[in-house]
Amino acid sequence: MFLKNKIQISLVAIFLITASCNAQSKALAGKQKSKKQEHPSLVLTKSGVEKIKAQLGTVPLFDKTLATVKAEVDAEILNGIEVPIPKDFSGGYTHERHKKNFLILQKAGVLYQILDDETYAKYVKDVLFEYAKIYPTLPVHPQTRSYARGKLFWQCLNDSNWLVYVSQAYDCVYNYLSENERKQLEKDLFRPFAKFISVENPQFYNRVHNHSTWGNVAVGMIALVMDDAKLLETALYGLKKDNIDPNAKDNDGGFIKKKGQKVGFLANLEEPFSPDGYYTEGPYYQRYAMYPFLVFAEALENVKPELKIFEYKDGVLLKSINTLLNLTDIEGNFFPLNDGQKGMSYFSRELVSAVNIGYYFGGNPTDLLSIAKDQGEVLLDDTGLAVAIGVRDGLATPFIKKSINLTDGKDGDEGGVAILRAPGTKDDYTLVMKYSAHGLSHGHFDKLSFSYYEGGNEVIQDYGMSRFVNIQQKGGGNYLKENTTWAKQTIAHNTINQNEGSHFGGSFETGSAHHSEKYVFDVSNPKVQVISATETNAYPGTSLHRTLTIIKEDDFENPYLLDIIKVDSETENQYDLPYYYLGQIMSTNFKYNAPEVLKPLGTKNGYQHLWNLGEGKSDSENAKLSWFNKERFYTLTSVVSNEDELIFTRIGANDPDFNLRNDPGFIIRKNNTKNTYYVSLLESHGHYDPVSEIAINAFSAVKNLKIVFSDDAYIAVQIENAANRNSLFLLSQKDNAEDSKHQIKIEDKTYEWVGAFHLIKI
Repeated sequence: MFLKNKIQISLVAIFLITASCNAQSKALAGKQKSKKQEHPSLVLTKSGVEKIKAQLGTVPLFDKTLATVKAEVDAEILNGIEVPIPKDFSGGYTHERHKKNFLILQKAGVLYQILDDETYAKYVKDVLFEYAKIYPTLPVHPQTRSYARGKLFWQCLNDSNWLVYVSQAYDCVYNYLSENERKQLEKDLFRPFAKFISVENPQFYNRVHNHSTWGNVAVGMIALVMDDAKLLETALYGLKKDNIDPNAKDNDGGFIKKKGQKVGFLANLEEPFSPDGYYTEGPYYQRYAMYPFLVFAEALENVKPELKIFEYKDGVLLKSINTLLNLTDIEGNFFPLNDGQKGMSYFSRELVSAVNIGYYFGGNPTDLLSIAKDQGEVLLDDTGLAVAIGVRDGLATPFIKKSINLTDGKDGDEGGVAILRAPGTKDDYTLVMKYSAHGLSHGHFDKLSFSYYEGGNEVIQDYGMSRFVNIQQKGGGNYLKENTTWAKQTIAHNTINQNEGSHFGGSFETGSAHHSEKYVFDVSNPKVQVISATETNAYPGTSLHRTLTIIKEDDFENPYLLDIIKVDSETENQYDLPYYYLGQIMSTNFKYNAPEVLKPLGTKNGYQHLWNLGEGKSDSENAKLSWFNKERFYTLTSVVSNEDELIFTRIGANDPDFNLRNDPGFIIRKNNTKNTYYVSLLESHGHYDPVSEIAINAFSAVKNLKIVFSDDAYIAVQIENAANRNSLFLLSQKDNAEDSKHQIKIEDKTYEWVGAFHLIKI
């Protein structure tokens, strides 16, 4: 009864908020006509421009950015105007030229305002009129790959990028232009442009996705410049009619729109973000979407402060900035969950904007200033000036990344992503476990997968996506077919694969209906940090329970990772657990056979892309694999039986175009098994100096790893180190309550503890 009432109250609250915003939008339509809107007003403001001018020459970070931008724009003006007829995919000349144009136009508009130099206003005007000449005659883009083809670009997404940036340029030169010039630009360019990406492409515009976010914001930004309340309402709430087929999908296999789904900017702000600020598509696309989300929020805050957009959904936009910064490694690179390109980092222009806007509108948190210092540039607007002044005045404090659990789903009840961080002798160790919802069309089939980092180096990697963004030679810079046949498949990730089939049968529809569940997240003791989660839908009749623990003990040089997986099934199956390490194998403690002729490990579901480099079996209860990478040694010790197959693999089979990285992997295979455990320990140890040619601590500190107790409810794992000292990790797998008391008997000794887990010396 309480839950029902709570749901009813929540629904009423959502209705009132929506009704209030609708009423505000309609009420504003009348008010706007009676008061002339100032320009600029979206990102730069008239008062902000005056403050900037007053501070020029006194704020080093702002002055440095201004000089860099001025040099870039001046070079483009000297180069001359290029507005080619569109024909190329991303990476091609016409694509990159139109992309550079919108970036330069936005910057030129800013320079006009700050420097009072009409050279920049004239440049913006001349380029806009070149676009106004060609746009009415442009057909849809000749490249047919996209589900929503653009005009300037091969997809409406990039057309929307153009309009988001160019709207800011138009705002900056609005008063430089005559009334007739504005009318012509709006008639021939801006209004048809907004209509094309919205009314003429509802399958792109009326959905919940990073694509539609860009579309909604593009229409919203130009609506604000043109003072068009009706168009703004379309941006906030979407098209009222769209006739979208509920079975329609985009190019990535995701559904365009669920039946009855709300659309528009506010829906895109409401649904994909969890209350913690995690964006369900993953950090790479959260980074990409943050620019439109935040720049439009800034514009709304400046032009329509009564909407209180930064307070929407309990301030989720500002939360999302901190969340996104926490989804990076020690060097600022985003963890490549789902579709994510490795190397993308908080040095991107989207994160420069996010940090500046977050600081200005988020109460001036000084830890963001340390990120801004690292980035080395700011926005040339009110927010960037505030950040630059804070840096100048020495207000920056460190941005400390801590262990954190981030919920997924609109209400935070669809699993999540956990990050464990532990300091080592030289570097920090970071574990990322994914137990989230699928992640819309950019999601991968990898429940309970993980990746592991030492400092900024990958130890156990997440492959990320199969795409060379904006590199024309590789599929026009778009997603390659191997993204579907390899990168999204379960075997491409460090998680359990059953019967060589991907989770949910590789079905987007099925995968999108389910999420994993958190069992335990406990980082209260920095020496024993635990994330544990369960998955019961990936394979019908099979349940998976994975517990990952970072443990710091004095007998080990660095923290080590203990990995425990419990598999329960109604039938016998083949289980594969891969570990995608990076580096050169040093040694094993088991014999293996390498084939004279390489063959793929399988025929489908990603297995066709793995070379079988060799197979072996262990004649002891532990299999040890040691490797070397970037002057460090690593050893994986796994509990195995003499029936388990130990398989060496390398990515790259059936890849005639060399689209895949040829990275190594190690698979532990259990055949004809119903219920089983996987238990492994991963340690980083030692160092090799190529100058002195001395190897230090090159051997594992683990003497033996053993399951000393297991039943349906408990498992106990004994870790014996090289000094013959033992630790015992105890785990309750049915009762995760913090105050529950547990007791098990191992041989003749009884062990008691409180809470789901316990580590003791024995």
